[in-house]
Amino acid sequence: MDLVQLLDVQALMTRAVEYLPRVVAAVLIFAAFWLGFRIIRRPLEAALDRMEVVEALRDLLINKLLRYTVMLIAVVMIADQLGFNVATALAGLGVAGIALGFAAQDSVANVISGVMIFWDKPFQVGDWIETEGEYGRVSEITLRSTRIRTMRNTFVVIPNKRVIDATLENYSKHGALRVDVPMGIAYKEDVAEARKVILDAVGRLDGLSAEHVSDVVVTGLGDSSVDLSVRVWVDSGEHNRAASARVLEACKSALDAAGIEIPFPHLQLFVDDVQDRVWQGLSALADRPADRRPEAAN
Repeated sequence: MDLVQLLDVQALMTRAVEYLPRVVAAVLIFAAFWLGFRIIRRPLEAALDRMEVVEALRDLLINKLLRYTVMLIAVVMIADQLGFNVATALAGLGVAGIALGFAAQDSVANVISGVMIFWDKPFQVGDWIETEGEYGRVSEITLRSTRIRTMRNTFVVIPNKRVIDATLENYSKHGALRVDVPMGIAYKEDVAEARKVILDAVGRLDGLSAEHVSDVVVTGLGDSSVDLSVRVWVDSGEHNRAASARVLEACKSALDAAGIEIPFPHLQLFVDDVQDRVWQGLSALADRPADRRPEAAN
């Protein structure tokens, strides 16, 4: 038994000595890849800083995408060095990756859209935007979704793919914002007088930009009114909706006080020529007893 055990120990030692160069080579491969990642990491971070790439995207590209790619290549080379069948493992991983890609295609699409948002910068945290029927301030941007705090103080989460595919309006991109408030006056009223009344009322409002001049323009001739647009300016998108409501109320009160009519939709019928026999027929129908009228018979 001692001889058998001694032979087994010697066999193991022989195998270990034969296998030791492969282990050393694997350790050196891992060290080389890790050192290479540490060397190229700093220049890439500096380049992304010069490009003003946001921190979340920089972290994704360097600490996740680049790091995992380098480590994956290192693991494959180490496994091959240690004698594992790398081709079979890679084939299995490829099949699993395809299945996982089909299962998580929506999540992957949202992540790619998130990278596009970080890269293209159509909006940033703190901007006031309107998309997918929601208007509010961007509170957070992640790789999967965009979070908005609305004027109703609700928290809305929109997948990034829908943000990229939809029309988006940024109210904070260029500073001061013009607000167009529709208004209508009757055809019999004087446009110049209405403009003066409206501008006087708007000039007394707080919260409007002092660097821009408000104005009133005719935008169309409607069915029941002369259509006007009251154009005022606010300093940021935060005051957009509130300013629109205040301007509308102030214009209504000022026009009423000035006796200028704000018409409501109505239909006016003009009868140019009706023959006498038609009037006679209508009069005869009205004089009939109710039980002998045609509608009573039906």
